[in-house]
Amino acid sequence: MGCVLYKEGRILRKSAVNKPAMRRLACRAGVKRMSGWVYEETRGWMWLHMQSMLRDVVLHTTHDHRTTVTAKDVVRALRRSGRNLYGFAG
Repeated sequence: MGCVLYKEGRILRKSAVNKPAMRRLACRAGVKRMSGWVYEETRGWMWLHMQSMLRDVVLHTTHDHRTTVTAKDVVRALRRSGRNLYGFAG
């Protein structure tokens, strides 16, 4: 089905977001109906987006000589990619 990652005995699959969760997000965005192939495409897009975001988050964390990711790192990574997250200091 896709990429499988092993971490501390757990198997993390590429399909971490299930269909009902994607349907709720789509309903919140105003979508009334979705085709079946949209789920797989959305899952792939989310996977690529999260990879790039996590790369930036780790970059900020290691730059500050830390091993723990904070909300500040996530806000900085989002701001670097052109997205602002309001309500968090950073």
